[in-house]
Amino acid sequence: MKTKTAQRPLSALFARATLLSGVFASALFIAACSGGSGQSTEELPNTNPDTGDTSYSGPAPESEDVQNYKRYIWDNLAAENRCGSCHIEGNQSPRFVRGDDINLAHGEGRELVNLGSPADSRLVTKVASGHNCWLASPDACAEIITNYIEEWAAAAGSVVSTITLTPPPERDVGASKSFPASSGNFATTVYPLLTTYCADCHSESGKVAQQQPYFASDDVDQAYELSKARMDLDNPDNSRFVVRLGSEQHNCWSECAENADTMAAAIRSFVNGIPVTEVDPEWVTSKALFLTDGVVASGGGRIENNAIALYEFKTGSGTTAYDTSGINPAIDLNLSGDFEWLGSWGIQLNGGKAQAATATSKRLFDTLSGTGEYTIEAWVAPANVVQEGPARIVSYSGGNNIRNFTLGQAMYNYTFQNRNDASTNADGMPALITDDMAERAQATLQHVVATFDPLNGRRLYVNGEFTGDADPAAPGLLSTWDDTFALVLGSEASNAFAWAGSIRLLAIHSRALDQDDILTNYEAGVGEKYLLLFKVEQQTDVPQGYVMFEVQQYDNHGYLFSAPKFITLEDGVTPDGVVIKGMRIGINGREAVVGQAWANLDTTVTADQYDPASGQKLSPLGTIITLEKGPISDEFFLTFERLGSEEFVRVEATPALPAAPADLKPQPRIGIRRFEQIHAALSAATGISSAHPAVVDTWEKVKQQLPVEADVRGFLAAQQMGITQLAVKYCSTLVDDTRKRAAYFPGFNFSASAASAFDTSAKRAQIIDPLLENLLGRPITWPTSMGGHTAQLATAPDEGAVRTELNELIDKMTACGGSCSADRTATTVKATCAAAMGSAMILIH
Repeated sequence: MKTKTAQRPLSALFARATLLSGVFASALFIAACSGGSGQSTEELPNTNPDTGDTSYSGPAPESEDVQNYKRYIWDNLAAENRCGSCHIEGNQSPRFVRGDDINLAHGEGRELVNLGSPADSRLVTKVASGHNCWLASPDACAEIITNYIEEWAAAAGSVVSTITLTPPPERDVGASKSFPASSGNFATTVYPLLTTYCADCHSESGKVAQQQPYFASDDVDQAYELSKARMDLDNPDNSRFVVRLGSEQHNCWSECAENADTMAAAIRSFVNGIPVTEVDPEWVTSKALFLTDGVVASGGGRIENNAIALYEFKTGSGTTAYDTSGINPAIDLNLSGDFEWLGSWGIQLNGGKAQAATATSKRLFDTLSGTGEYTIEAWVAPANVVQEGPARIVSYSGGNNIRNFTLGQAMYNYTFQNRNDASTNADGMPALITDDMAERAQATLQHVVATFDPLNGRRLYVNGEFTGDADPAAPGLLSTWDDTFALVLGSEASNAFAWAGSIRLLAIHSRALDQDDILTNYEAGVGEKYLLLFKVEQQTDVPQGYVMFEVQQYDNHGYLFSAPKFITLEDGVTPDGVVIKGMRIGINGREAVVGQAWANLDTTVTADQYDPASGQKLSPLGTIITLEKGPISDEFFLTFERLGSEEFVRVEATPALPAAPADLKPQPRIGIRRFEQIHAALSAATGISSAHPAVVDTWEKVKQQLPVEADVRGFLAAQQMGITQLAVKYCSTLVDDTRKRAAYFPGFNFSASAASAFDTSAKRAQIIDPLLENLLGRPITWPTSMGGHTAQLATAPDEGAVRTELNELIDKMTACGGSCSADRTATTVKATCAAAMGSAMILIH
């Protein structure tokens, strides 16, 4: 059997966020949970107490490796509530935490550790199987020990930088059954049992509890979707529904074994009604693989040696997200509200939160107030880009307006609040906010990092790139932090400012990571990834020839396929002239209905492009394939229109003729801008940021009365009043800023009296010309999120008429002559600006 190694790091799965323009709404200040509101931060139990005394007084370590073993393994596992109650001198073998001689402990412990592949160490696999885990989750204990071994491996220089590729098992593509689109068969077989015996808990109207997942929902289609992952079409007796009743004896309605048989019979009846999908014998196909046949290629090489809290969300069930940093006391999180575990490692928050106890959260205060610097690193996927507040992603706070730090989202912006002794208030304000025009926050998976240190202050990084945003607050010290606050994900402790989205990984580091470390962690990716090697030796005549993909379960509904390559594991072989055309992904005996990103692939593997170490890249594209039976049961394969010497002539079905278009009522040829477009247009036309505090305050008051549809027939007088108020605030903010007004209205003398400031056409033009140029002279290009088009009327208003109107307004504003007040000049400019900005030139498009 041949093997081959592929160099790390693997290509990142997600590209940098596109730089767009955005809108930020400032934080709302609500009564604090502490300091006057009468509320208090919720106290949660400490599920991982301190490991106790692990002092050692035996012989000194004989080598550096023994010293590292003591530091990373013995010190962490020798306590009685870990391994020290059994595996010590005079007790159970292996005695890898014996306290009489660290050198002897190292001798026995070294055999239990694989520094080249820490996750495969005997110490890890034994605990993962349920042996003496000190937590409720063996997987969490295993992950903590894996992290200990990885730190030892890094210190010993044993961390591998390669992935060993080995041939997967050979399996022909088989006939398969897939879940039908309709829930009809399910409704008459399995569903009646679920609604009769499980609906008291697992439905939205449960009488005992409303517990996710709602597979006994009143909506049969929803129940069907949520039941798919709990039914095994290939072996009904292995279905989760059956196992839960049988071996786990969960909520049986009478005798558990009989109930399990009844459920298995219902699932078999459901399965028997599903036709078998036979593979088309004319197809050119690869060998078949399950996801677990792949070579594990997950996030090695991360920088975590200063991580004092780490959440990888691998448990997959329950109400505790474990801190797997291995540092005690663990800052475990209690999950509550509307949340869901992701099979791809992570949690989805839909109004729910994850909160630590104040007692364990205090470790953040103790450590970070000592180092004076820190990093918040998170892989997140915001559910949308309309969340405001800002919505709290990660917060170490004591109430709605008092905190040590918060990483948040405000529409297209990420925000970072940090409390220091020099230049911020108790709420960490003013906040560091990403630039509106950059639109850094997107509704996709992103690597978001916030760093603070007393030299550089606050910084934000998105997808490995420094955003370049300047901190509006001067750097300071963390001496004003409060040690009674709690770490909360997804909202404040009071449930205010809820954030919707998924968190795939969170790490809090006790130092400010630099650009290189952040980029390393970004390129390491997140989640459990596999390299799937689809064998195509027969068609290509290339010994041990494979098409290789990077694959991971993206969420509970799909798989991400990316970075296809052609590679051979046979030493000394260089492929040449291998034609690959029309590649598609098959799942469970048929081609996937959607996600065929490589259907138009037409390339040739050649000797001059082939790299013996990593193969030849076939395409830069990636795609999502729908999850059907689940990551253990879904069988994948590839089909080709041409592969090497074999060809399949694909005949595309003739598309149906389109239906005759409906004869709609005539629509207006003009439209109006929606509320967010008006906000962005005023910002662009005046040069004042939409995040300016004065503007934000008015925006919050009037945005509800601005247009929400582009149909001009729905325009109301009240909407014009809201536009006018917002225009007045933008213009007032512009004129009150001496630097900005000088740049916008060059040459105009704001110090002159109203009688002389506007006494000639040339002076008036210094005000009117810039307004018209910004409103009529250049088009406004909307960001992609708003359509990506350039907005400008085909027929602009008559410039002469506009000038006349504005001049008449100036006449009225300066009719007081020499008796005008001292501020009448600035007031006149504001009025002229507001009249122009609040007109149809902003509204109509």
